Amino acid sequence: MKDLFGKALLDYYNGNYTEDIITSTNISDEDELPLPYLFRGFKDMPKLEQKALKLAKGKTLDVGCGAGSHSLYLQQKDIEVKAIDISEGAVKVAKQRGVLNIEHKSILDETETFDTILLLMNGTGIFQTLNQVSRYLLHLKSILNKNGQILIDSSDIKYMYLDEDGGFWHDMNANYYGELDYYISYKGEKETPMKWLYLDFNLLDTACKAVGLKCEMLAEGEHYDYLAKIFI
Repeated sequence: MKDLFGKALLDYYNGNYTEDIITSTNISDEDELPLPYLFRGFKDMPKLEQKALKLAKGKTLDVGCGAGSHSLYLQQKDIEVKAIDISEGAVKVAKQRGVLNIEHKSILDETETFDTILLLMNGTGIFQTLNQVSRYLLHLKSILNKNGQILIDSSDIKYMYLDEDGGFWHDMNANYYGELDYYISYKGEKETPMKWLYLDFNLLDTACKAVGLKCEMLAEGEHYDYLAKIFI
């Protein structure tokens, strides 16, 4: 991992903003991810993110915190929050922006327990592939306090496989349609490709039940996206 994401955040924060991150997947063309968007305030966040942040309570873990925007909002609300990210650059930026408790680590290496765990901006993406969902859910369950909640968002990208007549075209011998190869490039440099998972709500619900968790739909967005609450 070259941490191009972290380099881009550092460039923006340090006043060296000249271009945006370019993203693409195995089923979609290149698209720009504007760096200012990653530094947005609460009023500029999507409604599902706003709802999740308003529901956060108790000791909270912000998973994949990026530039720290969610954590900074929660700190302003006097919520005890810990932020983690696998990007060293992101951790540096979030710390410089004022996130008080932050670590460079993967969620699977987290051992503290929490009342709220936030996985936002397609939180199911960190599961990477369908066959790893149970592993991640079991770990999240192990660090969730009694009466705690996991707030997670994702999208059902089945719409990307529909033809003009509404027919669903996907190779039934291929992997789940939400498993994508995700590519990032920044300033002409390409990041190591990674797996990224968009999980539809029904599959998330089924996966939760399989490991002794409950799953509730909290809200649906305007473009096949949703916010869910997972609890014991």
